[in-house]
Order: sequence, then structure tokens, then C-alpha cells
Amino acid sequence: MRTWVRGSVGLLLALCLTALPAHAHNPVTEPQLLENGSYGPVLIQKIQQAKRRILCVFFLFKITDSPRSLPRAVASELIAAQRRGVEVTVVLDATRQTQQDNRNATRILAQGGVRVVFAPAGTTTHAKAVAIDDRYVIIGSHNLTQSALTRNNELSLLVDSPQLAARMRRYLERLR
Repeated sequence: MRTWVRGSVGLLLALCLTALPAHAHNPVTEPQLLENGSYGPVLIQKIQQAKRRILCVFFLFKITDSPRSLPRAVASELIAAQRRGVEVTVVLDATRQTQQDNRNATRILAQGGVRVVFAPAGTTTHAKAVAIDDRYVIIGSHNLTQSALTRNNELSLLVDSPQLAARMRRYLERLR
């Protein structure tokens, strides 16, 4: 990989370039670029469509009391998925910087039956990724905060790739 590929975007590109299959018998749809505010509605739609498993990792999951809070809507959909029989696991960062907001999200999600775990202490878990039904991967810069989902310049990618989903799942299982 060239030296200009760094950080989250570099990881995103490297994973996608090495994981997308080139076989005609295993068609994969074109990756979908999720710019700025387009991320939240796509994430919610994919959670609603989930049938078996959702595995998430986020640096920051900040749920507010506002009725228009998109992170609250994401939490509600994760809880609804768990209640309809989807196995939902959320991995969150445990550093001092995120502790209060992530513990609040944990309380809300756990009350709804969602399994929440904190990444091991001693390192920052800065990843922002979701794997759904061992097929769809959403990875990029979006945290689950109102500003990231509505105002910030953010960039993520939705990829339909069982191979990438499997690699991501193996990586995230090491964090829990």
C-alpha cells in the first residue's frame, strides 16, 4: 500500500480492495458511498432488513433526549432487531473521552436486550463499522452522534461482500 493511504480512509480502502471478489459466479453490487447525512437513513434501513446478526463497533454512541435524535433512532432500531430475533452486539470504546456517552448508550441498549461490550482497556477503539447478516459492511468515519449524522463532513462506504464481512467479524471478535 502506498504511503499516502493512512488512517480510517486508508483502512477502508485497503479492506475493500483486498476483500472484493473478482469471480463472476459471486456477484457483488457496486459499493455505495455514504456522504454526510446519507449514512443514518441507510444504516437504519439495513438494521430494519437484518435477519440474523448485527455486529457494530463505534468510538462514540451519543444518545440525547431529543425526539429528533438520529442516534436514538439507531438505538431503537437495534433494540427492535434484537426483539425480532436478530443477534445484536455493539462494541464501544471505553476511554475517558467517550465513557459517559457510551455508558448512557449501553444502559439504553441493554434495557432493550442488546448485548453491549466495551473494547479492552488500554487502547482507544476508534473504529466505526457495522456488519449485517454476514454480508453487508458499513465502514468509514461516522460516529453515532447527532452532529456526525446530520452536520459533519463524514464519509463511509456500504459494501455487499460476505468476504469483507467475515474479515471484519473476525477482527471485531478479538475486541470483545
